[in-house]
Amino acid sequence: MQKEEQLLQNRLIELSQITFHRDIVTYSDFLNLNELNILHTLPKNQLFSQYETFGGYAHAERQMVAFLPDALYCEIKYPISILKISPLNPRYSEELTHRDYLGAILNLGIERNKLGDIQVVENEAFIFLQDTLCDFVEKELTRIRHTSIKITRQDQGEFDYQPKYEERKGTVASVRLDSLLSLAFGSSRSKLVGLIEAGKVYVNGRIIMTNSYQLKADDVISVRGLGKFQYIGEQSVTKKNRIYVTIHKYI
Repeated sequence: MQKEEQLLQNRLIELSQITFHRDIVTYSDFLNLNELNILHTLPKNQLFSQYETFGGYAHAERQMVAFLPDALYCEIKYPISILKISPLNPRYSEELTHRDYLGAILNLGIERNKLGDIQVVENEAFIFLQDTLCDFVEKELTRIRHTSIKITRQDQGEFDYQPKYEERKGTVASVRLDSLLSLAFGSSRSKLVGLIEAGKVYVNGRIIMTNSYQLKADDVISVRGLGKFQYIGEQSVTKKNRIYVTIHKYI
């Protein structure tokens, strides 16, 4: 195990211990897919409390972990804020990308694990970040590339992001992981099996390294370097006993 993975494991265990002994909710930084997989695969006997994950909205990829006391009767309030970044003058603004927004924030000296997802919607971006950083970012971030920008805070209840997707339908011999990957990405089976064996395929945030893994309706599959899709479910069975399925490939 790499040193960084061990340090993360130790930190997650420490947070669960604090929750158990002090009877309070504790929160991690934002975790990426690899780090979420480390969390999900920790032996249960090493954790002292239950946990939930959330990234600020329903489809978030980067998420915080909340470790929960046994007797929790209140709503969990994740320390996540949303900043909307808009051009000061849309007429003269550049077309900014995810990389542009991320680079501008990291150039302020902020660590990546303090930031969640960045959703770019037309000429605006919604940045998810830890609460304590809002004032600093609002004050220091005034321009991205050559575009002057303005920042406004968004309430989580106001943010309604629905990922754009392309619906695909087709027949597969079974709802094995490799079969659905082939339908989603149209790559050769050997290439897809190689991605699975290399630990680049996640189902609901967990690394899956078995190509025969059986998918269930509503599972979300992420493939590093290729993209993400959701398996919607089985529609019917053909006369040749093949399964007619629907997926939503995010675009």
